[in-house]
This record gives sequence, C-alpha cells and structure tokens, in this order.
Amino acid sequence: MMEPENPLLDDFVLSLARRSRPKVAFLGTASGDHPSVVARFHGAFDGPRADATHLSLFQRDDRDLTRYLLAQDVVYVGGGNVANMMAVWRLHGVDRILRTAWTRGVVMAGVSAGALCWFEGGTTDSFGPALAPFRDGLGWLEGTVSPHYDGEARRRPVYHELVRRGLPAGLGLDDGAAAHFLGTKRVEIVTSRPNARAYDVRRVGRRVVETTSPVRYLGA
Repeated sequence: MMEPENPLLDDFVLSLARRSRPKVAFLGTASGDHPSVVARFHGAFDGPRADATHLSLFQRDDRDLTRYLLAQDVVYVGGGNVANMMAVWRLHGVDRILRTAWTRGVVMAGVSAGALCWFEGGTTDSFGPALAPFRDGLGWLEGTVSPHYDGEARRRPVYHELVRRGLPAGLGLDDGAAAHFLGTKRVEIVTSRPNARAYDVRRVGRRVVETTSPVRYLGA
C-alpha cells in the first residue's frame, strides 16, 4: 500500500492467512473512504493471490457488517485520521465485530492509523498539523506505537517527550517496518526495507530509553 513497487509487507500479511487465496477486506475509514486510497488497495491486492473487497462506512450498502467481516481472512486498515476512524467504528459497532473476528483468527493489519488503532494509543496528527498524544485506541495490544518514526522529523522527539510525560511505553516503527503479533504476544519485527528499524521506547526514572529491536528483512 505504501510502496507499490515493493509488495514484501503485503505478501507477508497474506502469508499469515488461513487459506492460499484469502479474502481480504479493506477498511478505508480513516481517509473517509477516499477513492484513490481504495484504488491503491485494489491495485495491491486484486488478482489471483487474494479475493479483495472493501467496506465503506460513509456510503453504506446492504451488507450485514457482522457476516461480512467474520467471513474474511484478513482485515486491512488504511491510514488517515485515527481519531475520526475510532468514532465511526464505534458508532457502527465495527470495533466489537473486529474483536470477535480477531479472536476467531482473522488477521488484522494496517498502515499508519491502521497500525495505531490496535494499541492503547500513540502519536497522531489527527487533531491538527502538530503531533499530539492519542489515547483512545482499541487497546487490544498493550502500550503505544509511533508510526513513521523515520519518515517525519518530529515523530521521534515528540514520542520521547510524551513517554517522558507519562504516555505508556511502546514501539517506534520506521516506515517499512511492521510488528507481528500472535494474539497479544509480539513475535517479531519484519521490514520491507533493508535499513528500516523498530525501537522499544520506555521511561526509566526521568529519562526516556530507546532500545533497537531485532528485525527480519523480508527481502533477504
């Protein structure tokens, strides 16, 4: 989705599914189901390797949300405004349906807001151009996450400052790095770029300590 010419992370997500040609549903809620974002998803997943569909919550059709989402093998969440996405999901009950799907083995994945949503919170520009703390995630995964860690100059220093002030500890993810969890246990960090990294960030006393996490480059 972020790297059209580099499908390593998308291929990795598909490899986690329970069938060889998985059903993959895209939730583009965070971007308001913007047509270009939906088109980018279909460009990445349409074809013989996946049965790709998308669910719009802004232009609802007659699909039963529970039946549709529980029938998927992978749910892929796009980027955008995570705060707005959480509000819309909760209004339509999508948060509860997704949790049921997750407990039944459906793979949950996403980029940017689609990574942040599974945690307790993290850093976001949902409330304006300046980065701010986000504390209203689904909370299935303990702690926080800061995506785009190397992609935006302010991400690292703002995350450090927020953790120093009391934001729960968590994970900084460079662009091209993805954290793989099995249930709530982190299995590994995989990357689509050879130099992408991930960092565990925590407060120790009055200091913030950042530790580089081991990663596995998918192109090796």
